[in-house]
Amino acid sequence: MDRKRLDEWCEQGIIALVFTILVFGPLALGGDHPWQFLVLQGLTIGAMVLWAARLWIAPRPQVLWPPICWVVVAFVVYVIVRYFQAEVEYPARKELVRVIVYAFLFLIILNNLHRQETMQRTALAVVFTGMVIAMYAGYQFLSGNLRVWNLPGLYEGRASGTFIYPNALAGFLEMAVPLALCQMFMSRLSHIWKIVLGYAAIVMLVGIAVTFSRGGWIVTVIGLVALCGVLFSLRDYRIKGAVLLGCLVVAGATLIPKLPALQQRFQTIFKGNNAEDTRASIWRAAVRMWADQPVWGWGPAQFDYHFPQYRPYDVQARPAFVHNDYLNTLVDYGVMGMALIAVALVFLVWGLVRSWRFARGSRDDFSRKKSNKLAFMIGAALGLTAILLHSVVDFNMHMPSNAILAVTLMALLTSQWRFATERFWFSAGLPLRSLATLILLAGAGYLGCQEWHGGWEVVWTRRAERVPLRFPPGTEIPDPARLGALEKALAVEPMNPDTVMDIAKCYENVCRAHPLA
Repeated sequence: MDRKRLDEWCEQGIIALVFTILVFGPLALGGDHPWQFLVLQGLTIGAMVLWAARLWIAPRPQVLWPPICWVVVAFVVYVIVRYFQAEVEYPARKELVRVIVYAFLFLIILNNLHRQETMQRTALAVVFTGMVIAMYAGYQFLSGNLRVWNLPGLYEGRASGTFIYPNALAGFLEMAVPLALCQMFMSRLSHIWKIVLGYAAIVMLVGIAVTFSRGGWIVTVIGLVALCGVLFSLRDYRIKGAVLLGCLVVAGATLIPKLPALQQRFQTIFKGNNAEDTRASIWRAAVRMWADQPVWGWGPAQFDYHFPQYRPYDVQARPAFVHNDYLNTLVDYGVMGMALIAVALVFLVWGLVRSWRFARGSRDDFSRKKSNKLAFMIGAALGLTAILLHSVVDFNMHMPSNAILAVTLMALLTSQWRFATERFWFSAGLPLRSLATLILLAGAGYLGCQEWHGGWEVVWTRRAERVPLRFPPGTEIPDPARLGALEKALAVEPMNPDTVMDIAKCYENVCRAHPLA
C-alpha cells in the first residue's frame, strides 16, 4: 500500500476523531463531568498519535504555523509554570490537562481540517448537533420533565437540553446559529440543504429561548443584528439582510408582549439586592482577589479554593467560577495570562482581515459568486463574537464542549491564512518532523498517564457514590464499602482535596449518630 493512501486514512481518522469530539461533548453534559472529559481527552490522544504518523507517512509533509500558534505555545508554557507554583495542586493539574488538550486540538484542526469541504462538514456537524439538542430542550420545556438524561434538572422552569446548565446550552447554540444562517444565505449548497439549515436555525433559536438565559438572549439578538449588518454591507446579499431584519422585527413585536416570563426574567437584571443572582457580589470578591495577585494571578483553577477568604456575606454557596470568564482569567492567570489571550485574539482578527478578500470569491459580469469560504468565515466569526460577549456574564469557557467548539472555530478561521499567503507553510524536514513528533508523543504520554489515573479515580468515586452515606447498625464506623472505595480513590489521586472531604464526611456522619463515641 502506498504512502499516499495511508496518509489519507490517517487524515480521515483525525477528522473522524475531531467530529466525534464535537458531537460527543455537547451530548454528554457538555463534557463537564470527569468521565465525559476523559473520553474527550482519549479521543484527542488518538488524534495526536495519528498526526504524528502523518508527519512520517505523508510524501511531502507540511506544517501550517501562523503567528497565533506561537501565542498558543507561550500560553501553555505559562500555564505549566504557574501550575508548579499553585498552592492547591489537584485542580491546577486538571486545568493544565484541559489547556493542553485545547492547545493540541487547535494545532491538529489547523493542520488537518483546513480543506474547504472539511470546514463545511464541520459547520454542518455543529449545526445539526445543536438542532438535536435544541429539540430535546424544547421537549423538556413543553413536557415539564427537566431531567438531563438520567440526572435531575437543577433549574426549575428552564430547559438545558443535554447540558446541566441552561446558560451553557445557550452558549453552545449561539455559536451554532450564525453558522446555520450564513450557510443558508451565502453558501453554494442546494436549496434543499438551505431549507433544512433554516429549519435548524429556527429550532436552535427556540432552544435558546427556553433556556431563559438573559445573557444568551441578549447575545443572540446582537448576533442576529450584526449578521444583518454584514449582509447589508455586501451588495449581493442586501435583500437577504432586509428579509432577515424584517423577520426579526416582526418576531420581536409579536412574541415579546406575549411572554410575561421573558419580561419578568429581564426585570431581575435591574433589581437591586436580587437573591436569585449573586454575580455582582462574586465579581466584587474576584476583583479583590485579583488585586492581591495582579500580575501572575493565583494559579490555574485556584479561584474556587481561595474564594472563602474573600466571600461576601450574601454568597454562602460555592460558586466554582467567577461567572465572568475575563475576570476569572485575571484571578487565575493575572495580567500576563490575559495579555497572552488578548494577543491571540489580535492575531486571529489580523488573519481574518488579511484573508477577507480571498474568501469573498470572484465576480462575474453581474454579481459576486457565492462562496462557501465566506459563509463559514462570517458564521464562525459571529459565533466566536457571541461566545466572547456571553463570557462577560457566564463561565462558558470552563464548559469543555463550548471551549472546544470555540477553539475549533478559531483554528478553522486561522487556517484561512493559507488563502492569503504561503509564508506560514513550512516543509516538515527531518529536524522539524522529529521535534514535532517528540512533542506530540510526549504530550500524548502525559495525557495518557493522566487518563489512566483519572479513569481509576472515577471508577472508585462512582462506586462510593452508589453506597449511601450511612454506618452499619450497632457499629461506630462508616459503611466499609463506601469508605473503602473512597480510600482507593485517594490512593490513586492523593492530591484531591474533595476525596479527603468525602472521607471526613463519612466519619462526621458517625460522630453525629454516636456523639459520645
